[in-house]
Amino acid sequence: MKFVSTRKGIEATAHETILRGLAPDGGLFVPETGADCKVRDWSECATLGGALGVALRTFFGDVSEECRAATVQNVLAKFPAEDPIPLVDADGFKILELFHGPTGAFKDVALSALPVLMGEAARKGGAKKVLVLTATSGDTGSAAMAGFGGVDGVQVAVFFPETGTSRLQRLQMTTPADKNVHAIAIKGNFDDAQAAVKRIFADEKFRGEAAKAGINLSSANSINTGRLVPQIAYYLYTAARLGGRRFDVVVPSGNFGNILAAWYAKKMGANIGKFVCASNVNDVLARFIETGTYDPGAKLTVTNSPSMDILKSSNVERLLWLLNYGDGGEVARLMADLANSGKYTLKPEAFARLREEFESASATPEETEEEMRDVYERTGYVLDPHTAVAVRAARKRGYPKADACVVAATATPYKFPETCMRAYCKNLLTNPPAAFAALETAPSRKTKWWKWRASTTR
Repeated sequence: MKFVSTRKGIEATAHETILRGLAPDGGLFVPETGADCKVRDWSECATLGGALGVALRTFFGDVSEECRAATVQNVLAKFPAEDPIPLVDADGFKILELFHGPTGAFKDVALSALPVLMGEAARKGGAKKVLVLTATSGDTGSAAMAGFGGVDGVQVAVFFPETGTSRLQRLQMTTPADKNVHAIAIKGNFDDAQAAVKRIFADEKFRGEAAKAGINLSSANSINTGRLVPQIAYYLYTAARLGGRRFDVVVPSGNFGNILAAWYAKKMGANIGKFVCASNVNDVLARFIETGTYDPGAKLTVTNSPSMDILKSSNVERLLWLLNYGDGGEVARLMADLANSGKYTLKPEAFARLREEFESASATPEETEEEMRDVYERTGYVLDPHTAVAVRAARKRGYPKADACVVAATATPYKFPETCMRAYCKNLLTNPPAAFAALETAPSRKTKWWKWRASTTR
């Protein structure tokens, strides 16, 4: 399948998109999907490994069959349970538990896949060394470090806000012993970290110096197609388990990659009705879906769902490309409006297409903890704060309705013990996974590079 950039239509192979991350024109790479992307045999998606294999074959057909098979095996090795992503009934919803990987976040699937995919891409592209630059609001960083830890020829630099992540998230990023992964605290929020990484990618002098040193710059954020495509498997697997039954999808969204993966699953034939984008009080995405105007505003609020504390969601650019039928000029215009005036507004036709499939709602920190408590009291099910935002948002939109309603549970409650203690008024997290228990006594290795890095990217 061919990939093109969202702004100037620059063409690239799957290998090139994985290795580059960001497109040369500053946009993102998107697959040019067609009728050939439809799943022909849904029995292939009856397991996570099968669904992942279908997604990789469909979008990364020019990646070798051996690499695709190795990618699936690497993911399954990190998810040893018989059912790696259970679909659990709770309070009228179907909770899709995406948090049973090494770091307890939905990103573990894709970031267990990406190192294998990037290995072949580097060999094909003649890159001897790869420097993976990653911005994180809490979960991507630890998942990237776990995925790439110990991988030869790859160095990983993770930029995270010094304040705003949970204590366990910080421990996950600052305690890994692998010498090729580095956590770098910055003074700022996720948007600052993401902007800095994008400036590095756009800096021709910086990239030139890296190239002279034989280093290829890449990303583990969801701007990379190697992050986006594996996540499609979540929803193909869900569709197969529901036996063709129609279902709505609710996703707690920060950078928009997870819910966009669900959209691609629908394009492949998954019987998905509506997409409900759930936000916390940093409700840029919710307001965008309701009004057609993307207006981040100037102030980010630190909440009890920190992985969603984001104002500028990169993957929305891919959605803009889709809503405008691949009109890169229109996407470039919208992104220029964002850069120049701080916001943009969809044309009426594009907004109408958005509203056909997407709905949204938001939840305050108080509503989030109330939802956690209410669900537990009714069912005994323990939600993490991000999933609680999704459940509350779904209720505000009247879900569940006639169709099944699948809520993406994007993180384990064990990552947020302080919030859980406050919400549940008692300690329900009495049996932490061994990896989480070990964090409490592991030595910290946080890299204090933020001053130097900030000065080189302004």
